[in-house]
Amino acid sequence: MAQHQTSRRSLLTAALAAPVAAVGVPLVTAAPAAAAEPTDGCQTVVPWTDVTLDASVTAEVGSPFQARVIRLAGTEFLQLRGVLICPVPFAKDEIIGTLPPSIVPPKTTRGTATRNNQDGINAIRVEAQTTGLIKVFGPTAANPATWIQLDSFSSVLR
Repeated sequence: MAQHQTSRRSLLTAALAAPVAAVGVPLVTAAPAAAAEPTDGCQTVVPWTDVTLDASVTAEVGSPFQARVIRLAGTEFLQLRGVLICPVPFAKDEIIGTLPPSIVPPKTTRGTATRNNQDGINAIRVEAQTTGLIKVFGPTAANPATWIQLDSFSSVLR
């Protein structure tokens, strides 16, 4: 008995003809459904805005401490950038700044940032709190932080 084969072309034709038979409108000419909000690409929700520095740090010249919120595939992220210098090296957890009023985390959000390398430790935990305070965690008297680079910080907000 001869085996029957269906070509890809006939399957595609049948798939495109099915909506016409069911609805009466060809699939290729039907208007796309309107999306309430685009979910592809990167959208800026809050542009780069200066963060109020705590007195314990200074921003490196040309690299201000800033924050922004972006939306990527429907998820909002808090991003930080800038290089902070600690004139008195941090030997304990410290507050480094306060987010602008346009950026209020709905929950505490955490990430990491680069810091001076000492004894093989070159990262510091950064936490943005619901009050707007930004804190760093991890420095000790034996391993103080003298600078922090926040350009790699990105954390989910919602």
